[in-house]
Amino acid sequence: MIPIFPAPRDASRAPSPIERHDRSGVHLLALPPLSLYVHFPWCVKKCPYCDFNSHEHANGAASIPESAYLDALSADLESVLPQVWGRRVHSVFIGGGTPSLLSAAGLDRLLADVRARLTIEADAEITLEANPGTFEAEKFASFRASGVNRLSIGIQSFDDRFLHALGRIHDGDEARHAVEIAQRHFDNFNLDLMFGLPGQSADDAARDVETARAFAPPHLSLYQLTLEPNTFFAKYPPRLPDDDVLAAIECAVAAGVDAGGWSRYEVSAYARRGFESRHNLNYWNFGDYLGIGAGAHGKLSFPDRIVRQTRIRHPQRYLDFAARGAALFEEQVVQREALPFEFMLNALRLVDGFAIARFAQRTGLHASEIEPQLVEAERKGLVARDHMRVRATPLGLKFLNDLQTLFLAD
Repeated sequence: MIPIFPAPRDASRAPSPIERHDRSGVHLLALPPLSLYVHFPWCVKKCPYCDFNSHEHANGAASIPESAYLDALSADLESVLPQVWGRRVHSVFIGGGTPSLLSAAGLDRLLADVRARLTIEADAEITLEANPGTFEAEKFASFRASGVNRLSIGIQSFDDRFLHALGRIHDGDEARHAVEIAQRHFDNFNLDLMFGLPGQSADDAARDVETARAFAPPHLSLYQLTLEPNTFFAKYPPRLPDDDVLAAIECAVAAGVDAGGWSRYEVSAYARRGFESRHNLNYWNFGDYLGIGAGAHGKLSFPDRIVRQTRIRHPQRYLDFAARGAALFEEQVVQREALPFEFMLNALRLVDGFAIARFAQRTGLHASEIEPQLVEAERKGLVARDHMRVRATPLGLKFLNDLQTLFLAD
């Protein structure tokens, strides 16, 4: 959703961020909540469908430069502190890559370094992404003791056939074992499942949801497999279920979710009451997030402008430049005419939509500026609204890209 910027052409010198001192013509009366995203760029094996900034480490997890990377993260965070002075952090998300490759001591140091530089709310949600192939009960107990209070586990499937097709490093037994460890140490955890997999039937998909349901996770994320550009699957596409089979799969998945008692609160997210992801809700409500780590993205608001930031993408280059406080690769002011689309790209994903007043609070624009687009979306049956809220209809959620595109600037 946030564009990936290309690496600098001259790899021998530090990147030069675009520093735009123009203002976008907005006036924010209050700043939104602030979250922190920390990116860990390494994994054991790159999945063929993955378009995230993740890199296989040639010599295995034991040789990942953990200490040097933690030094770089600390320097990166230090360099950006003047932009967030006085602001409290409501949530932290450590993603990747596979951040569960961090040692217990490394994760403890990371959170200690963050707490030494930022004011973290006492009840902040602190999430760690985890791969079932990296679960060790003792290490995850240490993660919990260090302050991680939520796990997001990349299960994808409990079926060995589909895990193999997806190039995952774990099998079904390891997936189930990982969830059991999560249950032992965490009250709050999420399971990621994918559907529409090569060779998958509606019954196969239903079994995955049923297996997940047996563990009673507080949160479930369900994603359809898509072939993203610049991935192995884009170059060598597998044979995916046809439209009729995919429709049957979607029905089977929906029935399984209903039986599990989760409520859908976002296009791909389901939760029991009180377990919605606070970090992701901040994204979708157009809140702010500071991003540190190789390739991390951020969005920061100031009284007179909103900016998007991108860190250097390649891990080694990030290590080289972050140590000198030069990890920022690009910073761009979001121009006034782009703000409606930027806001809708996030807020329309929410099943409950957004309060009209929030649009003004988060963008600094008056709601009248999106009235023509809302009228058109309403005419097409893509949104429903009253004087307080706007929400996508079931049709709008099904054709979300078409709905969001209505708010692009001419």
